[in-house]
Amino acid sequence: MTTLPARIIHIGIEKTWTEVYAFASRPENMPLWASGLAAGLTRDGDDWIGDGGPVGLVRVRFSPDNPFGILDHTVTMENGLVVENPLRVVPNGDGAEVMFTLFQRPDLDDAAFEADAAHVRKDLRALKKLLEETK
Repeated sequence: MTTLPARIIHIGIEKTWTEVYAFASRPENMPLWASGLAAGLTRDGDDWIGDGGPVGLVRVRFSPDNPFGILDHTVTMENGLVVENPLRVVPNGDGAEVMFTLFQRPDLDDAAFEADAAHVRKDLRALKKLLEETK
């Protein structure tokens, strides 16, 4: 059995966890805060297709709506690489905590892993700003 190095990247948001989940769980909203999908997503059956920039087209499958704040999604790249992305929204006082678990895949050196972590932090800050500016 093999486990990968992992890092949980999280941010508090001054909105209820249900508000954060309702917004973040809509694939149509992801281009507003997830920069890797900034070009938008198009529905294709149970999946969504997006332009992943340098990695080309990506196929994204999101977890179904649920009462637990689970926003997991699987990204399949054009080259066949499948990346699992655990994402959670949980209550934090009157607000929410959003947590993304980033795994260091074997094809990523430490510098690439750090770059991915910075990218996730940037996206979570964008989500926070977007939601906290919305009244």
